[in-house]
Amino acid sequence: MKSKRDLRRDYKERRKTGGVFQVKHVGNGKVLLASSLNLEGAVNRNKFTLTTGGHPNKDLQRDWDEDGPDKFVFEILEVVEVEDDPGLDLDEELKLLEQIWIEKLEPFGEHGYNKGSSIRQV
Repeated sequence: MKSKRDLRRDYKERRKTGGVFQVKHVGNGKVLLASSLNLEGAVNRNKFTLTTGGHPNKDLQRDWDEDGPDKFVFEILEVVEVEDDPGLDLDEELKLLEQIWIEKLEPFGEHGYNKGSSIRQV
């Protein structure tokens, strides 16, 4: 069995995957479109803040509270991994994917929870 120190080191050394994801209300079809250079961390953070009532997007939090978590799905839409290509600029690749998905889903107003054109989460 690994020690806590070994588990912590393994976690920090894991390859981070960037990408685009959505939090979708299956009842009304609205989405929160988001991206991150640490996809797993961003998805987990959104789940946690919604569950604990502290999500920064108040409209999404209100619908989550009123309709319940069963009305929402978290979907990974696109993944960008740093392969063996040292010339790959993960940030630039992610910017391109963000624009493609923003144009495709238009997650604003009645279609979504996004407020501004930036969907990047840290």
